[in-house]
Amino acid sequence: MARPRSFDTDDALEKAMHVFWAHGYEGASLPDLLEGMGLTRGSLYKAFTDKKTLFLKVLERYEGQAVKAGVAMLTDPSVPNGAERVMAMFQGSYQRVIDGDSRGCLLCTAAAGPSTYDDEIAHAVSAGLGVLRDGIYEALGASPRHATLSPAERAALADMLIAQYVGLRTMARARIDHDTLKNIVRSVGVMLA
Repeated sequence: MARPRSFDTDDALEKAMHVFWAHGYEGASLPDLLEGMGLTRGSLYKAFTDKKTLFLKVLERYEGQAVKAGVAMLTDPSVPNGAERVMAMFQGSYQRVIDGDSRGCLLCTAAAGPSTYDDEIAHAVSAGLGVLRDGIYEALGASPRHATLSPAERAALADMLIAQYVGLRTMARARIDHDTLKNIVRSVGVMLA
């Protein structure tokens, strides 16, 4: 008879998310994960099979937390102008860097890392960023200046803004100087004005 799991899976995934967020997929070693999650090697492999499966579950969790929160902000009707919602997302990302959080976005980090060579991770990253991009598209529809754009034009602008977001968050993780990051946020403001 198999022994029941002696750890909370949600707690373990939360801890793994922070290890991957801090070190990236490639940089998160098995010892880092075991220490960060408080698990033994056998428990980790029994519960999650392998590092990649664990990472995919972590990306799913991240989407359910961070991406969902971002979309909620982008679609918040209490801020009537959707362009202001989009700017708030960029300004909030920049402010986190100023406040000392250089982890960037886990999806953006994965986009620049393992999704370049792993189709399953690329699919998960694309899905998560697609959800955020759809939130931007919806916010643009609530912007007086952008609501008159055709659906194709609004989609193109949403695509460009998600590219700016990935760039900003990836550059934040790379510890690019604050002035450059601030200029990226300013350029988004110019595009949305």
